[in-house]
Amino acid sequence: MSRTRLAVLVSGGGRSLENLAERSAAGELDVELVLVLSSSPTAFALERARRLGIPSVTVDPREHAGPSEFSAAAWRTIESSGAELVVLAGFLRLLLVPEAWRGRVINIHPSLLPRYGGKGFYGDRVHRAVLAAGERESGCTVHYVTNEYDKGDVLVQRRVPVLPGDDEHTLGARVFEEERIALPEAISLHLRSRSAH
Repeated sequence: MSRTRLAVLVSGGGRSLENLAERSAAGELDVELVLVLSSSPTAFALERARRLGIPSVTVDPREHAGPSEFSAAAWRTIESSGAELVVLAGFLRLLLVPEAWRGRVINIHPSLLPRYGGKGFYGDRVHRAVLAAGERESGCTVHYVTNEYDKGDVLVQRRVPVLPGDDEHTLGARVFEEERIALPEAISLHLRSRSAH
């Protein structure tokens, strides 16, 4: 059976991209990475994609008038790659999902949604908010993408304790270790549920 063709959308460092590529190469994840799409021409994820030999492209939101034009340009690129599944891995732009792609776009978010989600909540901002609120636990959520930030059905959540003396970096590192597990797990769940139909 052929592997599912996966496009990964990024805006930053690309650690999750690297994780997915490693698991795919090891045969732990039944996907072939066919495209890396970045919203930033300076994202380090593009360097990782080059090193991993994955075709990469930048679709710069500054060159498009608003989210709908930007999303249309992104989808043209994604569809021309032949991708069957899209993963947002640290992608910091609103991507409007066409009807034909509902249920085939997955995002990972560094909190236990619905808490600390929505516009403006990403990366260290999330961890700082969790710490400021005095939460005792945090974690990550993998969910399907809808046309609202962080609102789709949840596939996987993984939890971590918030420890005394944590700052956004120590908490963020602990959450990311769970993201490394949660994202491949969610993709596998999605693929199993698809093959069951």
